[in-house]
Amino acid sequence: MTRFRPGAVVAAALICLCAAAFTAVEAHAAAEVHRLSLMLAGVPTGVNGGDFNDAIDHYNLVSLNPRQYEEMPRVSFSWLFDSELRYFVRPNFAVSAGVGHLRAGHRLEFLPALSQSVDIRTEVITVPVHVGGAYYLQPYNQGDFQARAFVGGGLVQYTFTRAAAYQTVVSADSATNVDWRGTFRRSQTQDSPGYYLEGGAHMFFASRFSALLSVIYRSGQVRNMVVTEDTYTPPGALPNAPSPFPLTETLDVGGVGFKMAVGIGF
Repeated sequence: MTRFRPGAVVAAALICLCAAAFTAVEAHAAAEVHRLSLMLAGVPTGVNGGDFNDAIDHYNLVSLNPRQYEEMPRVSFSWLFDSELRYFVRPNFAVSAGVGHLRAGHRLEFLPALSQSVDIRTEVITVPVHVGGAYYLQPYNQGDFQARAFVGGGLVQYTFTRAAAYQTVVSADSATNVDWRGTFRRSQTQDSPGYYLEGGAHMFFASRFSALLSVIYRSGQVRNMVVTEDTYTPPGALPNAPSPFPLTETLDVGGVGFKMAVGIGF
């Protein structure tokens, strides 16, 4: 289960900045602004979820709430790991292109009786590919340090996007199997375009390394999800029972995040 840890986010940002600052102190020279840089980023970000969260709510209502069990949490947070090439075509304008990976989900296990278990898992995965640009404002210079505020945005193609939910009932007797409505595996996929908006600060030091901190908004509505796996084994007493986890029409992988990146200049 993924949880948001503000302390870890702040610590990671400080480590990035301290590493870059240490390199700058060693150099004792003017700040270096390379035209081409490889940016490696970690982005703690919200995930809207869309219809997938509605399906989780329905599952909680029909399967977990009647038993007063812990609810399956909605998909609401994840880490987006991203790498991009950023190139300054002008001193105040840079273009970028990159690819990332986002994975969110939760897992619960219940033990309804001796030697019996019910394993439940939800999962959202997407690989966003983006291209965009950023406009840099006037720099602030202080010795061998330079900081530049910027605003930017671009287009995103969400590829290999998948939403899945699984319930596995292990070693259950007939009563337990009926109570939990059997075993199911449901997976859907689709690709979709989106966009992003970004604003923050890019810091340069007297070395090939730089640091970037920004707030980023991602739009990611993935519509018309296609079913790739849909197996449901209802218990014998409920031969026509519908799956307790509904299909997802629209998956929303967008959200607001805080980007922390380290740049390697070439």
